[in-house]
Amino acid sequence: MKQIAQHIKTGAMKVSDVPSPGLGAGMVLVKNYFSVISAGTEKTSVDSRKSSMLQRAKSQPDEVRKVIDEVKKNGLTRTYKRIMGKLDSYAGLGYSTAGIVVAVEESVQDIEIGDRVACAGAEYAFHGDLVAVPRNLVARIPQGVSMESAAYTTIAAIALQGVRQTAPLLGETIVVIGLGLLGQFTVQFLKANGCTVIGVDLDPLAVQMALKSGADAALHRHDDPVGSVVQTMTGGHGADAVIITAGTSSNDPVDLAGKITRERGRVVIVGAASMNIPRGPYYMKEIDIRISRSYGPGRYNKHYEEEGLDYPIGYVRWTENRNMQAYLQLLAQGSVTTDVLTTHRFGIDDALEAYALIEGEKKEPYVGIVLAYDDMDADELKSLAQQTPVPAAPVISSRRSSLTVGFIGAGSFASGYLLPHLKAMDDVTLDCVCNRSGLTGADMRSKFGFRRSGTNPEEILSDEVIGTVFIATRHGQHAPYAFEALRHGKHVFVEKPLALNEEELAPIESLLKSDPQLAGKVQLMVGFNRRFAPLVQDMQKFFAQYREPSVVHYYVNAGFLPKDHWTQHPQDGGGRIVGEVCHFIDTIQFLTGATPQRISAESIASESEAVTNHDSVNITMRMTDGSVGIITYVANGDSSIPKERIVMSCGNATAVMDNFQNLVLARDGKQTRKKSDGDKGHHNEVVAFMDAIRNKSASPIPLDSILATTRTTYRILEALNRKEVVTL
Repeated sequence: MKQIAQHIKTGAMKVSDVPSPGLGAGMVLVKNYFSVISAGTEKTSVDSRKSSMLQRAKSQPDEVRKVIDEVKKNGLTRTYKRIMGKLDSYAGLGYSTAGIVVAVEESVQDIEIGDRVACAGAEYAFHGDLVAVPRNLVARIPQGVSMESAAYTTIAAIALQGVRQTAPLLGETIVVIGLGLLGQFTVQFLKANGCTVIGVDLDPLAVQMALKSGADAALHRHDDPVGSVVQTMTGGHGADAVIITAGTSSNDPVDLAGKITRERGRVVIVGAASMNIPRGPYYMKEIDIRISRSYGPGRYNKHYEEEGLDYPIGYVRWTENRNMQAYLQLLAQGSVTTDVLTTHRFGIDDALEAYALIEGEKKEPYVGIVLAYDDMDADELKSLAQQTPVPAAPVISSRRSSLTVGFIGAGSFASGYLLPHLKAMDDVTLDCVCNRSGLTGADMRSKFGFRRSGTNPEEILSDEVIGTVFIATRHGQHAPYAFEALRHGKHVFVEKPLALNEEELAPIESLLKSDPQLAGKVQLMVGFNRRFAPLVQDMQKFFAQYREPSVVHYYVNAGFLPKDHWTQHPQDGGGRIVGEVCHFIDTIQFLTGATPQRISAESIASESEAVTNHDSVNITMRMTDGSVGIITYVANGDSSIPKERIVMSCGNATAVMDNFQNLVLARDGKQTRKKSDGDKGHHNEVVAFMDAIRNKSASPIPLDSILATTRTTYRILEALNRKEVVTL
C-alpha cells in the first residue's frame, strides 16, 4: 500500500510503499477513498521537521531539558545515538479520512465489513491506502453523504468542539478570527445554530469563501474597519463571543478579540494562536476566556481512544465520536457543506504536489485539499477481510536456521538497543521485521537490512526458515508471542517482562519443562540487561571468592510517570514493579548467586491506589543463601541524582556502582576505581544470547532464574496488597 511519509530528521517527504497496517484489539481496517490535508496543522509539522536542530531546540525547550537529564543519567554518547536513531526514521502524516471497512477485529460488534466510515486520529488515520483505527475514532457515514465530504470529519469535529465551548445562543453575534478550514466550518456551524456571524482573516480568498459559507459579514483584518463593523452590527455592545481559529505566533487575534468582545462576553481559542492576554480589556470587561481541546472529550484519553471505553451520554453528551457523528448528520441534513471549501484535489501518487502547495513552493491560494486513493478489486478486498489468520500447527523445518532472525516490534528501544548489535553480526540474517505500523516496519527494513517487513506477527511465528525470534512489543504481548514462538521450536529473546501474571507464565514454564522436543533445545532469553553491564560484572567478580551472605542495596531514582502512561496499564504494561523492578531483582540474583525466598514490601502509595500503581516502594528480599537484597524504587526523587546505584557489602568488602559510569571497589582499606560510559549491557546480552545459539550452549540466564525473577514481581505486589511477608 501507499502512504505519505516524512523523514523526521531531514524533513524529506515521499509516497512510500509499505505493508498494510496490523489490526489490533478493538480496531477496524479501512480502505481509504479520501483524506483531507489539514493545512495549518500539517504545515506546522512539516516545517518543524525541515528546520535545523538549533531551530527545533529553540522552539521546544522542554524537550531540550529532557535530553539534558538523559545525558546526565546515560552519558552523552548513548543519548546521542538513541536520539539520532529516532530522528533517522519516517513518520506518517494526516488524521482525517473516509473509506470502506474491509476487516473488523472480533471484539468490535457494531461495525461491519462494507460500512462506509469516517476515521480520525493523528496516530491512526494517516494519508494512505489503508488505515487501522480504534472503534471510538470511527463514525458511520449516513446514506446520501459523499465520502469526500466525510473525509473532512475530524477537522470539522475540532471546529464543532470550539463552537460547543462557546455555548452560542440563538440570535447572538459571534466573530470568527481565522478563516481557514477550521474557521469556515465554524462559520457554518454558527449559522446552523441561528447566530449572526462575522468572519475576519488576512487572506482575501478566505474572506470571500466565508461569505459562501454563510457569514453575514467577512472582513479583511487590515483593509476593513473590523472594530467599527462589529460595533455597528451589535448596536454598539460588541460581539457576544469571539472564536479564534487562526494559527499564528502573532498576538493580534487575542488583542483584537479583547477589543471587540462585549462586557462579560466569551473568547474561545481553538487554533494555535499566541495567548499573551492583555489585562486591560479582558479585566475591565470581565471576559470569559476558554480553551477548546481538539475534537471533544475522549481526546488524549487512552482508555477512550485505544480501549473503546465510552463516556455515558447522560454525563458527557458530546464526546469526540459524537461530535464526528453530529457533523456527518449535519451534512446529511444539508446544514453544512464542503462544496465551497475544496480548492484542490490530488491523487495519492501526486500527493507531494499538495505539500508543495502548503509549503509555498507552488504559488496558489488554497483552503481545502483533498487526496484521493485508487480503488481495490474484489480479490484484494477479500484478502484484507481475512486479516486474522488461523494459528498454524508447530512446524520445525529442516530448512530452519537458528541465525535467521525475525523481529516482532520495531519501536525506539528495538532500533536503539537491540537491532544495531544484530546488524553487526556477519553470520546473522535479519529476515523479517513485524510492526503494527507498516511505515515503521518498512523504515526498519531499510535501516537495518531486513529482507522484508510486515504487520502480522504470524508471518514470523509460523515461518519455516526463521529460527530465532526477538520480541520487543508492549509488555502485554510478550507472553503470548513468546509462547507461540517456543511452541514452533524457535529460540526466543523477549524484552522484559516475560509475562504479566501467573496465568501467562505457567504455560511457558510447562512447555519448556515438559515438552521433550523443546526441553533443553531452545533458548529463552529475557532482556535483563543489567547483569551484562561491564561494571556489574566487575562487581560480581570482585565478590566471587566469598562464600558468605551479602547485603545488596539497589537504589533506583526512576522518576515520575503519569498514570495514563501505557506501562501503568494493567493489561498493556503491567505496572512498574512487573515491568521494571524485574531488572533489579535479576541483578541481585546475579550478584549473590541466589534466588529470592522471602519478600516484604512497603509503598508510600495511598490506600486508594491500585496495587499495580505503587511507584515508590521499598522491597526487602531474603535470598536462598541468607543474603539480603533491598530495592528502593522511587518516583519522587530529583532528576539530577543518578538513576541507579548499587551498594554491595560482603566479607568486609564493599562495592559501590553509580549509574553504570563509576565503580568503587573497597577492600582492606584500599579503593579501586573503574569507569564506564554508562553501558547497561544491551550489547553484551545480545552477543551472549546469539553465542549460546551458535554454540548450542546453556542459556546466558538459567530458566529457573528467569522464572524466579518473574514470580518475585508478582509476590511483591502480593506483599504490598496483603501488607505481610510473602514466601516465594
